[in-house]
Amino acid sequence: MAKEVAGQIKLQIKGGAANPSPPVGPALGSKGINIMEFCKQFNARTQDKAGKILPVVITYYSDKSFDFVVKTPPVAIQLLEILKVKSGSAEPNRKKIGEITWDQVKTIAEEKMPDLNCFTIGSAMRMVAGTARSMGIVVKGEFPQDIK
Repeated sequence: MAKEVAGQIKLQIKGGAANPSPPVGPALGSKGINIMEFCKQFNARTQDKAGKILPVVITYYSDKSFDFVVKTPPVAIQLLEILKVKSGSAEPNRKKIGEITWDQVKTIAEEKMPDLNCFTIGSAMRMVAGTARSMGIVVKGEFPQDIK
């Protein structure tokens, strides 16, 4: 018989660096989930992506067991890594923090595609470009015509 789902928790944790301190400990401890077991499993699964911030969705069950799904890094974090800056612009319409090319947008869109709610690479690229614009990043050039 299937386990009864008690709820879900969404967190953003650095890959390979989960530990019982906040935010992980309080979020899991309040639900009665074994914190150290989660930390061991998460760190083992994400040691190849060490240091990158990874969203994780933890599904916990009524018998205090859990599973989790590790998603791809957020688009905003990937854009900041490409530009090597700490944060986006406080005034994105006035102060620009950098420029990226459509090729860079395409690589981010292809990597993030499984987690986005779109069907074509073109629509994924438009989503990534929109995030870039809202952070004060200029996308150089015209949208590629060969992509639908």
